Amino acid sequence: MVETKGAKTSLRLAESMLELIQRHGYSGTGLNMVVEHAGAPKGSLYFHYPQGKQALGEKAVELAAERFGSLVADAALEQATPGEVLRRVIDELAGMLEGSAFQLGCPVSVVTLEMGAESERLREACTQAFESWIAPVTELLIAHGRPRPVARALATAMVSMVEGAVIVSRAQRSTEPLYCAAQAIDVLLAQGAEASA
Repeated sequence: MVETKGAKTSLRLAESMLELIQRHGYSGTGLNMVVEHAGAPKGSLYFHYPQGKQALGEKAVELAAERFGSLVADAALEQATPGEVLRRVIDELAGMLEGSAFQLGCPVSVVTLEMGAESERLREACTQAFESWIAPVTELLIAHGRPRPVARALATAMVSMVEGAVIVSRAQRSTEPLYCAAQAIDVLLAQGAEASA
């Protein structure tokens, strides 16, 4: 499918918003910054996002959700166990953090922390993003023998721990918190397997 010029511009604006949120936060990202970063005509922003910054922020959150979801899905196809999928995801996140000198974080957690109490639209976008990660992990765990309630609880804990570990890793400028989270999740997975046995 060939994308139109307009669709490419819309995506470029969303990608710029996503990267700038990762670097500067939602509040620290102005629309002029986005237009400049995207190399787009100024009028194109309101043409593609007539509802302004919140609409663009919502699209950036959706884009982040899709990308992380694809990472989990690709890892699940290539790896045999939930623990191996987790390690692949942790390695990818650690690489992103190190590659950006710990400047890039998860835009979904950033938007949640900054705007979750102020914008129902953005809070809901973040809720959907987190759910889009929890749901496939739940299904992966079910496929490996966990009952649905146990799988859902483990998946929610896994996503929550990884999100928190990304924040602590940025603060400490170290990937150690990510790998500590991975070790703790391994323990949870082992306990979950025992509980479902």
